[in-house]
Amino acid sequence: MPREERLETGSAWIELSTTPDDWKAASPVLLGTMLAELHLIRAFEETVLELAGEGLVHGPAHSSIGQEGGAVGSIVGLRSTDGVNGSHRGHHQFLAKALTHVTGGVIDPAAAVTPKIQRVLQRTLAEILGLAQGYCHGRGGSMHLQWFEAGALGTNAIVGGGVPMGAGNAWAQKHSGTTDLTISYFGDGASQIGSVLETMNLAAAWKLPFCFFIENNLYAVSTRVEEVTADTRLSVRGQGFGIPGWRVDGMDPLAVHLATEQAAERMRSGVGPAVIEAEVYRFFHQNGPYPGSAFGYRDKEEEAQWRARDPLDRVAREMIALGLIDEAGVASMRRQAQEAMTAATAELLEDDPDKAGKRRIRPDLWPDPGFVDVGVRGDASELESLTPLEPTKHEGPWRATKFVDAVAGVMDRRMATDDRIVVFGEDVHRLSGGTNGATKGLAKYGENRLVGTPISENAFCGLGGGMALDGRFRPVVEFMYPDFMWVAADQVFNQIGKARHMFGGDNPVPFVLRTKVAMGSGYGSQHLMDPAGIFATSPGWRIVAPSNAADYVGLMNAALALQDPVLVIEHVDLYGTADQVPDGDLDYVIPPGRAAIRRAGSEVTVISYLSMVNHCLEAIEATDVDAELIDLRWLDRASIDWDTITASVQKTNAVLIVEQGARGSSYGGWLADEIQRTLFDWLDQPVERVSGTEASPSISRVLERAAIARTEEVIAGLEKVRAAMGQRGASEATGNVPGASEATGNVPGASEATGNVPGASEATGGVN
Repeated sequence: MPREERLETGSAWIELSTTPDDWKAASPVLLGTMLAELHLIRAFEETVLELAGEGLVHGPAHSSIGQEGGAVGSIVGLRSTDGVNGSHRGHHQFLAKALTHVTGGVIDPAAAVTPKIQRVLQRTLAEILGLAQGYCHGRGGSMHLQWFEAGALGTNAIVGGGVPMGAGNAWAQKHSGTTDLTISYFGDGASQIGSVLETMNLAAAWKLPFCFFIENNLYAVSTRVEEVTADTRLSVRGQGFGIPGWRVDGMDPLAVHLATEQAAERMRSGVGPAVIEAEVYRFFHQNGPYPGSAFGYRDKEEEAQWRARDPLDRVAREMIALGLIDEAGVASMRRQAQEAMTAATAELLEDDPDKAGKRRIRPDLWPDPGFVDVGVRGDASELESLTPLEPTKHEGPWRATKFVDAVAGVMDRRMATDDRIVVFGEDVHRLSGGTNGATKGLAKYGENRLVGTPISENAFCGLGGGMALDGRFRPVVEFMYPDFMWVAADQVFNQIGKARHMFGGDNPVPFVLRTKVAMGSGYGSQHLMDPAGIFATSPGWRIVAPSNAADYVGLMNAALALQDPVLVIEHVDLYGTADQVPDGDLDYVIPPGRAAIRRAGSEVTVISYLSMVNHCLEAIEATDVDAELIDLRWLDRASIDWDTITASVQKTNAVLIVEQGARGSSYGGWLADEIQRTLFDWLDQPVERVSGTEASPSISRVLERAAIARTEEVIAGLEKVRAAMGQRGASEATGNVPGASEATGNVPGASEATGNVPGASEATGGVN
């Protein structure tokens, strides 16, 4: 028989419950503040459900009624500089943090509603109703509540989506020399989500002051926790990462408070993160004013048992037993909270003149419709104080370099002059500069500024996003290959890209994401895509794609100065090429809206970026087409140089867009549509495109070459444009209508009604 020995993880797992002595020992001020916050939140939530029942809440109303004890117990003792974020069911967390902030954590139940508290209640309700005076100017609504001044980092509609962002805030707290901490709230469902578990690993490895607070209310929408996991002891989730866990009755706010105090002592001392599982119960369905029993997935007996444990009643009973309040005092607290909500509602609503007995939102409180896109990105005014330089016009001395050395060199220069910059990525701190040498020489800045990460793009990308929102650091995150953006898609697109706009447009998101296109390197379908088309059609991101070392320096400097998330795309074909940069300190910028004309011409405007710019030059030289070549440099909607494109198209009356990657996720498809819509009157023929095929490039050298575009495909594209010129000349001679598509008989522009791209050809063979 083998010998067996039972092993222990070495991480504490504690179930904490209160005794009568704990209630006696608790500060009367603490208990009174808890009671007040619980009642204010309860009255608030009841008002939200009432308004939802009247059809005045546009969207969901995820009530936290029944779960208030977890939020109040854990937040009432926090500092304003401590951070919290949460999930879609986060009104109670937001309110607990905001109320604690404006009161300093002290509320007298006998006179609870001060002007500051009244303002918090009204602004929060206004946000949920989608009104301009809300904390996010009405954009966030019920699920996206943020008030940075109070340490409320933002609630989140993606289950578990805010956890990596919260860890980023904790990273910033730790590395700013504070003893502050961050708590991220999520439910039983998120306890099984990859980004949460990845973040547990990061937080433990880097000893972050971060608490994973699990509000276990037993249900997702209607699915019970035991249906989705074999181990329903959610507080053990951290054991495999060396994180201690506390399990506590969330209907007992004092127990939650004491557990949080113990966990906070660990976090503030620099030892690392903690897990707290509070067992709570939402009294209503996932959304709206009806109990779960009305939908058949739980019974009334279960609901009654939990309602008998209401955290408001628990605190009131204990305070009455201790002689700290009486029944009349509790009733007074309840009445004050309800009156406060009546007053808040009166400021936002009025009688509906068209519907007797009905209320409506006051029309003057809605946001201006013109505000709809404000804050998707910033205005780039932060670049105005920096030195612009156009490398094509540089008349000073040059310095020879390899492209990849320019990549490392400009980052070295910026890290030397700006100690806020921190680089994250897999192996960036090893191999003499990562897998390609792009971080060569940066190890001298130490392990807290050049940070090698676990293989967990979701976690470390989201962590960088949280750091960016905090504002004390400028994260630069490297994805070794762009295809990995799909692994981190929630953080890249739902979180980082949308954060500024979603939370009202006021908070900058200074974040740089570096990655490389590796087509032609034999790395196959999952390692070498061009991400430009995906990012160009996703809100919030700026995109740069340099074709040479001098441009890279100016574009990266701009990216690191902007207050927006910027994708910096590189190409492996350029890394080893001999190149040059202006001699000097590499401090210049190439601002958004600055394309470069690499070759002047009169017959066709060729538009490209990255390594395909050189392939275009080769192709133009191989033909006698007099093409004008535009190197975009900036690719996103807000930054593209429409002045240069427009002037060229007005001269040539023809466009060929050239890119290397797959047709399906094409940047050129988006750009062709924009050109057709804005410059249609100047086009004598449909916009032509050169791209790869539909397939992802394969490992086989032959199949990989067949799947991507290079010089030969550009030559074919130029020949196609020239042939169309000849056909146009012939049609004009016979009196046909210029621009009409003879191949399909379509009238250019008519296809906009069906969503098609007018004039964009869909031919195969790399040219479309």
